Amino acid sequence: MTVLTFGETMALVGAVGTGPLAHTATMELGIGGSESNFAIALRRLGVEVSWVGRVGSDSLGDRVERELHAERLDVHLVRDAEAPTGLMVKERRTSTAARVWYYRAGSAGSRFEIGDIPEAVWANTSHLHVTGITPALSDSALKATLHYVELAGVDGVTVSFDLNYRQALWSRAQATPVYRRIIEQSDVVFAGTDEAAIAVEDGTPTEMARRICGMGPAEAVIKLGERGALALVDGELYQAPAVPVTVVDSVGAGDGFVAGYLAEWRAGSPPQQRLAIGAQVGAFACTVAGDWEGMPKREELAMLTAEEAVTR
Repeated sequence: MTVLTFGETMALVGAVGTGPLAHTATMELGIGGSESNFAIALRRLGVEVSWVGRVGSDSLGDRVERELHAERLDVHLVRDAEAPTGLMVKERRTSTAARVWYYRAGSAGSRFEIGDIPEAVWANTSHLHVTGITPALSDSALKATLHYVELAGVDGVTVSFDLNYRQALWSRAQATPVYRRIIEQSDVVFAGTDEAAIAVEDGTPTEMARRICGMGPAEAVIKLGERGALALVDGELYQAPAVPVTVVDSVGAGDGFVAGYLAEWRAGSPPQQRLAIGAQVGAFACTVAGDWEGMPKREELAMLTAEEAVTR
């Protein structure tokens, strides 16, 4: 039985060097998307993962398919002949700051709908992971997300939800009722402090975690960036610091953290270890340019705290 996730993975065009795009002559082509970042990180940790999504009938869609297959995901693509593969462009404005622009309105990924997940894939699913990005893409994607979350409850499939708010896609007021509806049907919920406030109003991280769990989930995990993370599990509070690294690119760190936590959650590890592994995976993601390329294999996790810089 596998973990299933779905969403939009886009082509990613990024500047090779640092500085304004207006003065950049060389760009690199890759891919990126929160759900596929998560799926890649989870697969590298040894968990079987299915990913479902839509891409256009174009060369950028070919690139998405190729990369995800190369990462040994169980990939199920819907090729949409009427819409293009989405695109995002990343600018490394300084050595520590990046900006991302999305070109996804009317994209193939935004046309995700009920029925895009094959029945055979769903039948082999033990856990569903969704983010707050997909329901913000379109009406059909919203309906599909709610449908599969509700179906998971009927079929005994556990659910995790990463709020992952994107202000370019919808307002906080639009997101609130959707977040709350999905939270009520989830087993594990992940959110940054600002995201959690959208669903349960502002407060301390602990207060917001308790409000989230009060809506139904057994676990609420609040991501605190450089301050680490805390988890409220069956009423007990746990905390873990971040792993210090030299940050090259922080995009994908949250997806990596969630993958690390859930890998240990599925293995039955105690909450403190779930947080620690999540922090390690998130830290690895920050050490290279790219959304998912730095995600570690399980045997690499100890490298960030090793006393020897060279492994022989």
